[in-house]
Amino acid sequence: MTSDALEQLRSALAQPAQGSSDFDLNPGVVLPENRVLRPAAVLVGITRSQDAPRLVLTKRASHLRNHPGQIAFPGGRQDAGDADLVATALREANEEIGLPREAVEVLGALPAHETVTGFLVTPILAEITRDFTPRPDPNEVAEIFAAPLAHVTDPTRFRVERRMWRGTWRNYYIVPWGPYYIWGATARILRGLAEKAGPCR
Repeated sequence: MTSDALEQLRSALAQPAQGSSDFDLNPGVVLPENRVLRPAAVLVGITRSQDAPRLVLTKRASHLRNHPGQIAFPGGRQDAGDADLVATALREANEEIGLPREAVEVLGALPAHETVTGFLVTPILAEITRDFTPRPDPNEVAEIFAAPLAHVTDPTRFRVERRMWRGTWRNYYIVPWGPYYIWGATARILRGLAEKAGPCR
């Protein structure tokens, strides 16, 4: 990763920010105050690519109950054996894409994001400091790929679309790249990073 991109990411982490939600663009939605959210974490892993920094993403397996076929960060719900949410993100990244713990330098946590499926997801921003051989878990991951960090942190690349969900229109961010339709929670988390860091090259 270039020193400029790393500095932008560190600066973004230092800025105060509120958490986000899948409902951000839908102001008419009223969420129950007593709702119980399950803790989860994802790894926002940036590679040291020779040409430019890249973000590691996955395409979720089509048979999964939650978000099948969607583009996502590696991650999942917190297990009882996880020391904290950083441990959750690192464990899940190892299980889902074969990323070794020793290949990751954690930079910090981005604001948590609430999903429509009842999770409170903490994105763990990290640098992947050496090459590794991606190994998708066939039970969860259909594909692993890396998108240019400058693209997915450029606010001008984002658009708002909508679709019908549970009888009402739901608005959401998208940030498409090549054949990949990045939307929902993944795009919302990236939008928050883009607003704070700007295009990271």
